[in-house]
Amino acid sequence: MATKHRPEHHAPLQAESSMDYAQHEATYDAFITGAKWTVIGLAVTVVILYFLIQP
Repeated sequence: MATKHRPEHHAPLQAESSMDYAQHEATYDAFITGAKWTVIGLAVTVVILYFLIQP
């Protein structure tokens, strides 16, 4: 049987947060840069291995 849950009261939503947007954007940019260089490095590694393993 399903149990009946009563809705809980929550604090009202805030329109603005105290998040540091500049730091958030810097972190996001660093993550994207790291992901980009990781993909490039893996692609180069695959190409090098392809030519090394060719019979």
